Amino acid sequence: MMDRVAIVTGASRGVGCATAIRLARDFSTVVLVARTQETLIESGDAVRCAGAEPLLFARDLREPDAAGAIVAATQEAFGRIDAVACIAGAVAQGDLFTLTDEQWDDGLALKFHSARRLTLAAWGALKSSHGSVAITSGTSAYTPKASLAAVGTINAAILALAKAFADRGVKDGVQVNTILPGSVITDRRKTMLQGYADTHGLSLVAEIDRFAAEVGIARYGQPEDIANAVAFLFAPDSQ
Repeated sequence: MMDRVAIVTGASRGVGCATAIRLARDFSTVVLVARTQETLIESGDAVRCAGAEPLLFARDLREPDAAGAIVAATQEAFGRIDAVACIAGAVAQGDLFTLTDEQWDDGLALKFHSARRLTLAAWGALKSSHGSVAITSGTSAYTPKASLAAVGTINAAILALAKAFADRGVKDGVQVNTILPGSVITDRRKTMLQGYADTHGLSLVAEIDRFAAEVGIARYGQPEDIANAVAFLFAPDSQ
């Protein structure tokens, strides 16, 4: 394995954790970023078992200086950055007419601005390594709902942001892609489904089946599905 370094945000659970573990097969070091120290340590242990050296940062990416600090520490420790996977971003779910300014600002800070700041901060290192960036958006960017207004709006903004970075990347030798997951079974989605089930007199199993039928899917995605897509985008075959 070549000495390659990947940064993964939202790495303590769900898609972010699965991505960090999957990238451990292809990178010598995986830098894991998340807010919760305890679950971040568990993810780091899993990355080590999968074959890479983990470096952990328990930071809140809503803080404007977090991205720069993470990139600076990574470069100081390893001298390079080859890939950045921006997975963090639990945006508040709520109706268009009930979401507060604070909820909008929080979602933008965690999902949009954190990806923007981290990509900007790592860009010089990515130019040197001819590296790659993957930013998660979501299918709601194309199918926004009034009941999930912030989610769809912020995901659409991320599409535009990633395309702008990709445009610059043509000149600078940095590959930038966006991934749009649909209905992926994570703890967060299970909590959402459980909430609906509780208010409609359904079991969780029944609600899982009902929602799948409503959105027209044969099966839910798994975090590992998205992780494999990120791994492909970071592999030489995708260049």
